[in-house]
Amino acid sequence: MQKVTNTRKINKIKNSNTIDMPLLITVLMLLAIGIVMVLSASAPSALAKYGDSYRNVKTQGLAAFIGILLMIAMSRLPYQLLNKYYKIIYIGSILVLFTVLIPGLGFETNGARRWIHFLGQQMQPSEITKIGLIIFYAGYFTDPKNKLDTKMGNTIIPILALLLPIGILLLIQNHMSAGIVISIVTIIMILMSGCKLKNYAVLAGSGIAMLLLAFPFIKDKIMGSFRSDRIEAWLNPIENSSDKAYQTLQGLYAIGSGGLFGVGLGQSKQKYLYIPEAHNDFIFAILAEELGFVGCALILFLFATLAIRGSIIAVNASDMFGSLIAIGITALITVQAVLNIAVVTNTIPNTGISLPFLSYGGTSLIILLGSIGILLNISRSAKKL
Repeated sequence: MQKVTNTRKINKIKNSNTIDMPLLITVLMLLAIGIVMVLSASAPSALAKYGDSYRNVKTQGLAAFIGILLMIAMSRLPYQLLNKYYKIIYIGSILVLFTVLIPGLGFETNGARRWIHFLGQQMQPSEITKIGLIIFYAGYFTDPKNKLDTKMGNTIIPILALLLPIGILLLIQNHMSAGIVISIVTIIMILMSGCKLKNYAVLAGSGIAMLLLAFPFIKDKIMGSFRSDRIEAWLNPIENSSDKAYQTLQGLYAIGSGGLFGVGLGQSKQKYLYIPEAHNDFIFAILAEELGFVGCALILFLFATLAIRGSIIAVNASDMFGSLIAIGITALITVQAVLNIAVVTNTIPNTGISLPFLSYGGTSLIILLGSIGILLNISRSAKKL
């Protein structure tokens, strides 16, 4: 009996020090490819704008360094501590969105006010809100006081009420892409939390009803002129090739030029100021042009691997709180990757969503790597990987 007990203790210690290496390797591969592609895609525009071809990749490299340090720290910090502060994290997720409204701190670009200047760098507070809401909902859904399988009125109304301030602030910022991602991730987390289908149906119906009631007051924000232009460009790209669909068509030209093996790393022609923001939302088009179908297949394989490993960690997490965080982080990365690639290939209208780990953006990269650290931490106590 003593031998069995000792064996269990040894296994417990062993599990607590084991992280999911396939996930870690996958993320590091995506990160390395992303830095190389940011260098390649941003060199012409950085030279034209700043007089330094390496300006953007240096910023991205610094963000990657900070993000890796954060990932290491979060992989060692017990994730259960987050459960104690999930309410505070929710409040912080709201407050951080207010920073874009502060004069002199927040600023507007292309009709959207979603960035702030901080320590000489641009930051997008909504990236912090995304992971903050995942932690909050994981804590909320596992709190014994908030059981989703009991009275619907005790859970459905609070869930809608808790999302309302986030939705209003994102609407003010004209940041519908973040709203779409947050909504999808929240829906997935609610489903995975064990919410009964009848409760979920009522929740979904209530959300749709609220949106329909509010639509007359917010239709100008939702269906602004630039969104109408994006829908028109998506439906009729050829007819709008010189203005509304210019970026989309240039991206499709880049993808078509890549062929099977691509034109070669660094040899893209479309990055020479033909594709606006080639190193941001449309970096997948440059990757397709330079690395071809093979390079695209590799990226898709890596994201699929990340989704599978994240799901395995979620299923085998030692508690429901860790399971919900794991599924939330996995869903966040996967949803953003799917939507970005769908936009670049003109499968859906342009939404302004970046490609995780590959697109240029310091805030997003740091937060994503920190989130992976939490996921790795959960994998330490997983029952089986």
